[in-house]
Amino acid sequence: MPPAANAAVRVVASDMITQAAGERSAADADRATRNASIMLGLALPTDTVLYLLLPLYPEAFGVTLAEAGLLLAANRLVRIAGYGWVARAYQRRGPRAVCAVAAIGAVAASLGYALLPGDVAWLLPARLAWGLSFAAMNIAVQALPTAVSDGMARRSGRSRAIIAAGPMLGLIAGAAMAGAIGPRAVFAVLAAVALLALAFALRLPTGRGQAVRGAPRFGRPTRVDVWSFVQGMTLDGLFILGLAVLARDSIPSDAAMAAGAALALRYVAEVVLGPPGGALAERFGAARLLVLLSCASAVGLAAIGFGALWSGALAVVLLRGLIQPLAAPVVAAANPGAERVPALARLATWRDLGAGLGPLVAGVLLPLMPAAALYGAAATLLAASALALAITAASRST
Repeated sequence: MPPAANAAVRVVASDMITQAAGERSAADADRATRNASIMLGLALPTDTVLYLLLPLYPEAFGVTLAEAGLLLAANRLVRIAGYGWVARAYQRRGPRAVCAVAAIGAVAASLGYALLPGDVAWLLPARLAWGLSFAAMNIAVQALPTAVSDGMARRSGRSRAIIAAGPMLGLIAGAAMAGAIGPRAVFAVLAAVALLALAFALRLPTGRGQAVRGAPRFGRPTRVDVWSFVQGMTLDGLFILGLAVLARDSIPSDAAMAAGAALALRYVAEVVLGPPGGALAERFGAARLLVLLSCASAVGLAAIGFGALWSGALAVVLLRGLIQPLAAPVVAAANPGAERVPALARLATWRDLGAGLGPLVAGVLLPLMPAAALYGAAATLLAASALALAITAASRST
């Protein structure tokens, strides 16, 4: 064969090997993402159902509404201190070992809600244990989908859909069971479900995890960090606790089922709209879509405050389903290489800070000020943070 032909064959063979390696990498990322997502989907109802039942039945847990806000905030606030430690453990031990311990922690926390004495001092350690457990699982479900750039947004969208299925079913079942067996006994059932997460944690990759060198865990916030803080405070904190309280005042006879259905719809939206949201991000740009949907969510929050409780809640949960898979690809694209996981952890830290303050704000201010003022202020903050993010994106493109 002539030398030129030999060279051509070598180039073609090299391209085929490279393509095959890329396909294997993408397939490995798909498989790891799927297992991590199922793991978190099984464990997450132990937390999301508490957001429903604790504000509705604070007396069953031996706490006031303000103390309920503290308990709902505690798991997120502890992650502000613990994310760096968890991320370093993830790097040293790898996703399998760290997530296996986290799955056991989720089971222990849920049993604590069911069995510990009804007092904030007893329940607080269970919330702290869940906070650190979620931190480990959350790093895995963000790092594994973005480990390979090919199909990153698609994997992120599918991951959110899988994860959302657990809370979606848990909220409906938890609301139904609370009336039959009591709100605290529900968490014994959820602990048994969370135990299944351990099997999927043990299927995750072994060895060291993604390196966490680079940007500081909790430093000067970027505009996307500010947006993450405001999104956590408004859509994750204030909205969820406030919905339970407003539903109790609106339809006291069926508050648990009504609020549970509304919160479950939030996860239905992630199941149904997560993959399309990832696909739209691939086509139009994740940052642009993030800004647009955040502004639309602000309108929904304002509607809740001005009396349109259920239509505003419907708008918020549907839009949030589209927003959910967008932040990680935006941050990963702006922070390649070793910067990626630290940036994702920092993003989650700011979101946790906001989502931790949200229930505290709601628990203290909802009894004291009109809903229109509280939700109007929240809507203004969310829209302003999104527009600031749009300015940053525009300056980068010019």
